[in-house]
Amino acid sequence: MPNLVLRFDMRNPQPGTPRAELYKAAIDMAVWADDVGFDVIQFSEHHGSDDGYLPSPIVLASAIAARTKRIKLRFGLIILPLYDPIKLAEDLAVLDIVSGGRVTVVFGAGYARHEFEMFGVDPRERVKLVEEGIAAIKQAWTGEEFTYRGRRVRVRPTPLQQPHPPIWLGGSSEAAARRAARIADHFYSGDAGHYAFYRDEAIKLGRDPGPFRDIGTGFFVVTDDPDREWAAMAPYIEHEVGSYAAWIAGAGDANQAFAAPDLAALRASGAYPIMRRDEGLAYVNGRGPNGDLSLHPLISGQPSEKGWEQLRRFEREILPFVERV
Repeated sequence: MPNLVLRFDMRNPQPGTPRAELYKAAIDMAVWADDVGFDVIQFSEHHGSDDGYLPSPIVLASAIAARTKRIKLRFGLIILPLYDPIKLAEDLAVLDIVSGGRVTVVFGAGYARHEFEMFGVDPRERVKLVEEGIAAIKQAWTGEEFTYRGRRVRVRPTPLQQPHPPIWLGGSSEAAARRAARIADHFYSGDAGHYAFYRDEAIKLGRDPGPFRDIGTGFFVVTDDPDREWAAMAPYIEHEVGSYAAWIAGAGDANQAFAAPDLAALRASGAYPIMRRDEGLAYVNGRGPNGDLSLHPLISGQPSEKGWEQLRRFEREILPFVERV
């Protein structure tokens, strides 16, 4: 069966949707996902966004850790250059302890120009800061004293998972893929070609991470009427795509590519699968054991009652028939 993921970014441009209600719904939905057998809750991160995009994923993950028992907590992704890695190592260690060792960390270099300006970080230094940050976090998680930027530091307590929680590195280039092989435990990418570079580099370094694991589209809905559902969800999808497109365009990064919203093209591409039950079940089972299937029930501030309707339908019509290996 695929890896079942419930993802949250908590963006909410809708003036009529109370923010506190959405956060409560996210926690309740995480409890539901834990109960029905999902594998992962995934938290995204961005800063200074007009729509309230989640800026503090560790805080939300802590609240969800307190209400759940077994589901993994995955950060997809933490923008490492914006953090003091020593303080980040402390916070993640405590979260790993209180969650019972359920943390997976995905780090990234970031790309949104306004975020680097907000935190006073030179974006030209981002790759160096990622490499330096991951090295510091790994060393911090040993619990031993060491020197970081000329000062003595020691992080206690250490994480529950030993030698440390899994560290993944995201990216969208060959260089990022090969970097992940050198400094991380896994490469977070939806691009099989980039993953091939990662695996090639990892094998050169003496380990084979195995075949490509497809992180998927990050969205799935089952319905009786895909046309009607597409019409209802179009404003939320358009906002999500438009936001990313604007940030990436402003970053001027040739390795990033995100088209401006074109709902007809998006629907044809399959990036936002909205399907009838039979087609949806075939799609889910087709993801296979090396694929993620992600549900995004609060996309762009979608009212929680609509998100719950989608989740309950998935629970009734898809989940009992997912092929389990």
